[in-house]
Amino acid sequence: MPPPTSRPAGKPLPDPPWRAQELLLMSEVMRLVGKSLAPEVVMREMLHLMSELLGLNRGRIVLADFVGDIALEGLAERKSADRQAGAAAPASAIRYAYGLTRTEMARGRYGPGEGITGRVLATAQPIIVQDIDAEPQFLARSVARAQLPQEVVAFIALPIEVNREVIGVLACHRIRSRDRQLNDDVAVLRILATLAGQLLQLQALVAEKTRALQARNQLLTRALETAAARYGIIGTSPALLQALGELERVSEATASVLLLGESGTGKELFARAVHLSSRRRDQPFIKVNCAAIPDTLFESELFGYERGAFTGAQAARAGWFEQADKGTIFLDEIGEMPLAMQTKLLRALQEGTIVRLGGKREVKVAVRVVAATNRDLAQDVQRGSFRRDLFYRLNVIPIRLPSLRERAQDIRALALHFLSRTNQANQRNVNLSPAALERLEQHPWPGNIRELGNTIERLVLLTDSAMVSGREMERFLPGEAAAAEAAPPRQPGPPLVRDYQAAQSHPAEQLRQALLAHGGNQSRAAQSLGLTVRQFSYRLKKIGAHNVDNL
Repeated sequence: MPPPTSRPAGKPLPDPPWRAQELLLMSEVMRLVGKSLAPEVVMREMLHLMSELLGLNRGRIVLADFVGDIALEGLAERKSADRQAGAAAPASAIRYAYGLTRTEMARGRYGPGEGITGRVLATAQPIIVQDIDAEPQFLARSVARAQLPQEVVAFIALPIEVNREVIGVLACHRIRSRDRQLNDDVAVLRILATLAGQLLQLQALVAEKTRALQARNQLLTRALETAAARYGIIGTSPALLQALGELERVSEATASVLLLGESGTGKELFARAVHLSSRRRDQPFIKVNCAAIPDTLFESELFGYERGAFTGAQAARAGWFEQADKGTIFLDEIGEMPLAMQTKLLRALQEGTIVRLGGKREVKVAVRVVAATNRDLAQDVQRGSFRRDLFYRLNVIPIRLPSLRERAQDIRALALHFLSRTNQANQRNVNLSPAALERLEQHPWPGNIRELGNTIERLVLLTDSAMVSGREMERFLPGEAAAAEAAPPRQPGPPLVRDYQAAQSHPAEQLRQALLAHGGNQSRAAQSLGLTVRQFSYRLKKIGAHNVDNL
């Protein structure tokens, strides 16, 4: 068996399969481009692969100073104008590199036409230095010659172009004696230089579009803040802006608006915004809290009364509807209105007329009605505690107001607003630390904006610190148990059809407790017990009591 053939002394080892290496390099670079367009990621890895796969070492990308400061669109026109004005070629510096230290990169700065790199940038022509020791224009500025291999070292520099204008240079070192055609390296570098130019152009386009979008967003945000501030509403969260947009779209209509949402979400502010954004803005805006009016006074409060209509009516008085003529009336807590009054309100809304208590003539009124409730009126309709026809009359334009949990990004702005207002009112100078503001944003706020405002007021009045920390903020926040639920559960209402009950069905103590719980209001006390007002009054008479004081 013949002995194995030995490699002749001094003959270099066979080179790796260069074509496979080139394909691997290109595929890896394109894979990176597919993942990210960030030049700092793609460029450095491209230079790394050039070194590892093809032996093109100390690769660097040198860019003109203007790259990154301005958009690359219109570059040819600007450079043409610069030439006509006699402007010098741009200076340049190493932006991306592999195999160079930060200090070496920092030294890689070139004036117009300076060295090999400066000439490529100025002439847009590639330059191949076969032997850097034999080229007087090679500066060896970034890496000293003593730090390079002692063999013959070549230097390849190719222009990077965008829209046929040179913006930079792709360059690298190469051991001259390698058994690989120099033209093959140049061909690969041409492709990579083209890719680098396209990547930089894409980055410039994305940056320009991003700046334009940011500027537009800032303008829109300022416009939205101005619009919200015009109504005294603070915040720019999407949920709030959606409700505000719906409000403004229907502001010029005459249809009734029903504001829905949890207690403390700012329904009165939104009702006033409906008024201010309409043509009625210079006319009266009347607020009526339906939950605060006794049942016996509802009609006289809303529709007014004539002289002598009841004992003590010494003079005629216009009701809230007449006072709001040609303007807007806000009926807050509309779900608390008694059934008997709901019928009269429906007639006033449908006919556009009211009749004063004790009067005989109809009075025309042109009023925009904005109602608000935190109750589920649809369920109240099913239970029979709210008229179906009135619900449909009010529910023409329902607008749901978001809870504070749905607009958490507005908490910081609202807290600072309440803080400033309370500081001024009480001549204090309390501030909130970033940690305190962050803790406010984490709280669920079941009482919504009203609860936040009360918390800030309590904090300003009770704290001894000029700067409230996150730990101290914990002391002023409502208990976690109260915050677990967005709203307290409501007791189910009475059935639609009440069963017959004996006159002794409710003891005196139960009647007394119901009256106490509802502030002496017999209508609501009766409703809570599943009785009619007539049944409740009859039972009071049976036990010889007419009000809570006699029980």
